[in-house]
Amino acid sequence: MPIHKIHTSEFISSSKNSLVIDVRSPSEFNHAHIPNAISFPLFSDEERKIVGTAYKQKSRQAAIKLGLDYFGVKMKPMVEQVEKLIAEHQLKTNSNQTTIYVHCWRGGMRSGVVSWLLDLYGFKVCQLVGGYKAYRNYVLQQFENKYCFKIIGGKTGSGKTFILNELKNEMQNTIDLEGLAHHKGSAFGALNQPPQPTQEQFENNLAQKLLEIETEKIIFLEDESQRIGTVNIPNLMLYQMRKAEVLYVDLPFDERLKHIIQGY
Repeated sequence: MPIHKIHTSEFISSSKNSLVIDVRSPSEFNHAHIPNAISFPLFSDEERKIVGTAYKQKSRQAAIKLGLDYFGVKMKPMVEQVEKLIAEHQLKTNSNQTTIYVHCWRGGMRSGVVSWLLDLYGFKVCQLVGGYKAYRNYVLQQFENKYCFKIIGGKTGSGKTFILNELKNEMQNTIDLEGLAHHKGSAFGALNQPPQPTQEQFENNLAQKLLEIETEKIIFLEDESQRIGTVNIPNLMLYQMRKAEVLYVDLPFDERLKHIIQGY
């Protein structure tokens, strides 16, 4: 069965409920990745450094030979690991068919060799053309789209997050920017929150939410400053938020104080 090579928009839409494996090194993955991807590194960080140095200082052929030394002993364990991942995925999704979506940094040798191995074994494989680099360009393009935002405004403690959650429960389109940022957007915003994502990962997660909503649909957001803890709302999106209609929540201080105490 031939390896199916697909571009970013199709990769994202068709892999939504499928098995996505990121064959970049662990440090590349940990910095930022496609939200639903699983880390499945072809090379360790040290191996990637050695192969990359050989590529720059010697030749492409020298780098490939070094890479094959590392890859050869991993072939069987990688196939067995994918078999396990597929079994877990099929049990979770109650399905007996699984397509494997593979990508690396630029859609070149790393994803190519892993795709070849998995296809050779008999798995159905799709490879991302242009790799994670193409995906990142696609992510940044999402912030250039025009959206129909409605902003829930109000002073700290006005219950904006509560209102946002209630709107979500009512099947309205919402994006919780503070939830994506792992920060409550105030002086005490990092309390009891998991570590914040990198800026790049925050953008990936945000773009994923935007892609799930048709651009002409109303999207409710909390009013935020550009900076939420250590991450920033992308400039183009912030510009649209500043021009959007604001639904202002006006509560007396005593009520806001109760919300602040409950929230922290």
